[in-house]
Parts: sequence; structure tokens; C-alpha cells
Amino acid sequence: MKRFIKRTARAVRIVIGYGGIPRPIRWLAALGLAPIPGPFDEAVLLLVSLILFVFYRQELRQAWKDAASDARRDSPAP
Repeated sequence: MKRFIKRTARAVRIVIGYGGIPRPIRWLAALGLAPIPGPFDEAVLLLVSLILFVFYRQELRQAWKDAASDARRDSPAP
């Protein structure tokens, strides 16, 4: 579950950088990326990811793939 949340956060960061996303959604994502203690920031990121999933599915799909490749590069070799 923790890996899923990390991958979701990476994907949201990537898709927010595309530029075609409206500013209020970007602001919400920035709030979710802030280092706020507790589960608040993760909950906001999941809300943003749901909005992106519904309205920006193609961009989120590409960002999800990019986030997976980033996770593979960051993981240590066995």
C-alpha cells in the first residue's frame, strides 16, 4: 500500500507539471505535496489523483508509467 501511495504521488507530480491542468487543481496538488504531518497530505493527493483520473485520464496514464520507471531506477539492485 505504501508503494502505491508513493507511486501515486510521483504520478501526480509528473502530471501537474504538464501545464494543461487548471490552476486550482495544481494548487490542491501543491498542498498535497507540502510536508504536512499526518495523513492529510496523502488524502489531498489521492483526491487530486481521482480528479485527474476522471478528467485527465490520458495524461495520468502516461505519468503513471513514468512514475513506475522512476521507481525502478531509484530502487537498489538486489
